[in-house]
Amino acid sequence: MTGLRAAWILPIAQPPIAGGVVAIDGGRVQAVGPYDGGPVEELGAVAVLPGLVNAHTHLELSWMRGQVPPGGSMPAWASRLMALRRSVSHEPPEPIVRAIAEARRTGTCLLGDVTNTLATFAPLLETDLSAVLFRELLGFSVVDPDALVAQVSAQIASLTPVEWLRPAIVPHAPYSVSPGLLEAIGRASCARPFSIHLAESAQEVEFLREGTGEWRALLESLGVWNPAWTPPACGPVEYLDRLGLVGRHLLAVHGVQLTDADLARLAAAGATVVTCPRSNRWTGAGTPPIDRFYASGVRVAIGTDSLASVDDLSVFAELAAVRRLGPRVPASRLLDSATRQGAIALGFDADLGSIAPGKRAQLVAVRLPAGVTDVEEYLVSGVPPEDISWVCEP
Repeated sequence: MTGLRAAWILPIAQPPIAGGVVAIDGGRVQAVGPYDGGPVEELGAVAVLPGLVNAHTHLELSWMRGQVPPGGSMPAWASRLMALRRSVSHEPPEPIVRAIAEARRTGTCLLGDVTNTLATFAPLLETDLSAVLFRELLGFSVVDPDALVAQVSAQIASLTPVEWLRPAIVPHAPYSVSPGLLEAIGRASCARPFSIHLAESAQEVEFLREGTGEWRALLESLGVWNPAWTPPACGPVEYLDRLGLVGRHLLAVHGVQLTDADLARLAAAGATVVTCPRSNRWTGAGTPPIDRFYASGVRVAIGTDSLASVDDLSVFAELAAVRRLGPRVPASRLLDSATRQGAIALGFDADLGSIAPGKRAQLVAVRLPAGVTDVEEYLVSGVPPEDISWVCEP
């Protein structure tokens, strides 16, 4: 067993420990805090914290980096993305491999990766990253939802079972998935994490309340509009709740348009809001109400979204964006969102998300400049990639 001492240890589930020690054996944390069990390696002026959790990204879109300019409205931006995607026959693997390496290099240990093709499974299999692979379905006019879900379930069953890569079938969004398909996916979810883009844009709210607007126009232009569909005449959270899909396994991604009543409903259900503010700005979806998220008591996790709508996959960079939008939120809660809450939402909290006995020693060291007095505030204010390294058992 080896002890590692740093200027600061951030267990996350308890306050930071100045000059603390983490004892590691067999790739697992054995103890945190005082330590007299043997030799100690001095790590110096660094803060050690658990690997970060990127609760929402799309690795297979990494080849689109810099190719879909920022937009003024979410539907218009999405239309350009879809047109670009239709220009290729498959997702090229090399950008996926580079994106995985970038995520790992910037301190991420766990991903919530949304995929339409499962093209990311093989590249992830070759890395140290853990992930929930959200196999995403779209279909607003699907004739047989259960047959589609069964087909995708068979595709997932053909994958090599791996404990650290866990597949789940999920819907894209309320405006792109019919009520029948939403319910069919819900029946197949089997208490797995259930991710959905929710309350992302004002146009989504209009679509569900009135059945009009840019999302309907886009569905019609793509030839997938269902004229028999009747708008539920309510907001996105109430709509999902009516379908029985609001619960503790729900990851409500983006949530830019969530009302206080929506947040209260999600908090009461034990659901998680995954915020991705840099992507929201890029796509024209708006600005997430970070202060209201935390004031509501809802669980909050953090995602970067894809390289089609963000400059990089650094969760530390995303944390800095969250901090700018939520200046009153304690830094400790932001760090909790970027680690423990993400691990809980993705179902990996038994192994990842905090530094505690029995958990995997997926630990990140961040170099601290001289004069840092508030280590938590420093970590949420923008950590450069060159100051991030992984702590490995010697």
